[in-house]
Amino acid sequence: MDFFSMLLSDPVVAASIAVIAVTCGILSYLAYYFIKNIINAKPPQ
Repeated sequence: MDFFSMLLSDPVVAASIAVIAVTCGILSYLAYYFIKNIINAKPPQ
C-alpha cells in the first residue's frame, strides 16, 4: 500500500491518472451512444 500512496502523492502521476480516467469515461460514453443509435436505427426503405 505504501507504493500506491507514494504514487498518488506525486502530482504528475495523480494528474496522469485523472486524465486517463476522464478519457476512458468520454470513450465509454461515445461507445454507448453509438451502439445505442445503431440498435435503435430504423432500417432504410
